Amino acid sequence: MKLTNEVKIALVAIVGIVLLFFGLQYLKGLRMFSTDEHYYARFSDVTGMSASSPIYANGYKVGVVESIDYNYADPENIVATISVDNKLHLPKGTRAEISSDLLGNVRLELKLGPNPIDVLEKGDTIIGAIQQGMMGKAANMVPQIEQMLPKLDSILASVNALLASPAIGNSLQNIETITSNLSTTTAELHQLSASLNRQLPQMLTKADGILANTQGFTKQLDGMDIAATMTKLDQTMTNLKLMSDALNSKDGTLGLLMHDPQLYNNLNATMSDADKLLIDFKEHPKRYIHFSVFGRKDK
Repeated sequence: MKLTNEVKIALVAIVGIVLLFFGLQYLKGLRMFSTDEHYYARFSDVTGMSASSPIYANGYKVGVVESIDYNYADPENIVATISVDNKLHLPKGTRAEISSDLLGNVRLELKLGPNPIDVLEKGDTIIGAIQQGMMGKAANMVPQIEQMLPKLDSILASVNALLASPAIGNSLQNIETITSNLSTTTAELHQLSASLNRQLPQMLTKADGILANTQGFTKQLDGMDIAATMTKLDQTMTNLKLMSDALNSKDGTLGLLMHDPQLYNNLNATMSDADKLLIDFKEHPKRYIHFSVFGRKDK
């Protein structure tokens, strides 16, 4: 039987459609003749997840999301059909979490239950939720950032006003001057340190001499009779006390001189008369000395 051109074109079109369908399913990660196990995941929110979203367990891809059924009568009850490799047995208590990375790629993470022996049956339903990843945490921070924006604006305005102030320039110039002075001081300290390093041996030698003299003086102190010295000092203090008592007493000459005003006045008058007599003697010595070659006296 000879096929006409129309039949050939129709067959080619059918084959192309079939290949295109299987190719699209393959690109989505779905396998038409696979032996994967099917489970159901129940969500109240499937933001970002769609059919053909990959499924991972411990970072390894184990399946894909085949379909999502939205219940219009119960919007909080969204069921997703997931296809998982039949080699993976899901323990009871396994959860499905929707996660996304910084690039916005969404995937379903299976958090396996604690008991690997007690596993779910094919077609069982697991609990689903949205994972609070980096994007979720960043979204939660948006209200706080919005509240901080007016404060940040005020702070930036204050910073701009501060930077525009001429005091900043003056402060920078002062800092430059201080830095220059510090450099000069550092150089002088370096020179002083070098000078001290050169003079240190001589200083140590002098210090050794001082220590030696101190030790010699200490030895001399050790050799002195401290008890005898203290006895002599006590005797000297006793004599000074006796002298002081004698001066304060009216019995002795010095005491009377210090305490008897009449005696003091008489002595003062006597000294004054003696001074006058001496002056008169110098001016008229002939009144007191009579001398003649012939033995005659002048009257």
